[in-house]
Amino acid sequence: MIIIELVILAVSAILLLAITLWKRKSPARLREIPALAQLYRVLGLSVEDGTRLHISLGSGSLLDARGGSALAGLAMLRHIAERTSVSDKPSVASAGTSVLGLLSQDTLQAGYRVAGVEELYAPTTGRVAGLSPFGYAAGAMNISQDENVSANIMVGNFGPEVALITDASERVNVSTVGASDNLAGQAVLFANTQDPLIGEELFSTAAYLGGAPSHLASLTVQDILRWSIILVLLGGAVFEILRTI
Repeated sequence: MIIIELVILAVSAILLLAITLWKRKSPARLREIPALAQLYRVLGLSVEDGTRLHISLGSGSLLDARGGSALAGLAMLRHIAERTSVSDKPSVASAGTSVLGLLSQDTLQAGYRVAGVEELYAPTTGRVAGLSPFGYAAGAMNISQDENVSANIMVGNFGPEVALITDASERVNVSTVGASDNLAGQAVLFANTQDPLIGEELFSTAAYLGGAPSHLASLTVQDILRWSIILVLLGGAVFEILRTI
């Protein structure tokens, strides 16, 4: 079993490298995802209106299976920080773990650096809102309600406590875009947001915001692996049918 996992990992890495090199030479063509179209729109509106975006990174750990969603949130944060760095109300990021909080500050600073305005960066824009899921939700609620936020963007590991954040946002007419790798959190976001991100769409945010060729290549690798699994399942079903005939 371990050998199979290593083979899949190696094949995925080779595909990612090859497609990344190919993406550098060819324009990207991405299907439309309503939630990400809304995210792109609120980015521009926040700068024009002088309002703030709140990026919630959740309570995921980088040392277990939840680390993927945390890294996806950080990749998205870097692009948002770059685009909103010159706004009168720069974006703020909140995290539910100390490590993720430190990484959010470093990511925000990187976005300012790329935009050429590193002197405008303030460490207080990256925060640890709480160290337990419900403690984090309580802290994130206050950011939405008290800091002239126009949109909540939630990408990471969220459980049912995310309902507190979405409810607080709705009370002050703050739009919400969200995705979680937790089924309970995803169910809440599906019910409480107009255009939720579903499943692996969580990992596509950076690519849709103008990410690097590697971000675009990762989407293609996802599609290849997805169709490979489908073909294996169909092949197994056909084999079982033929064997019983």
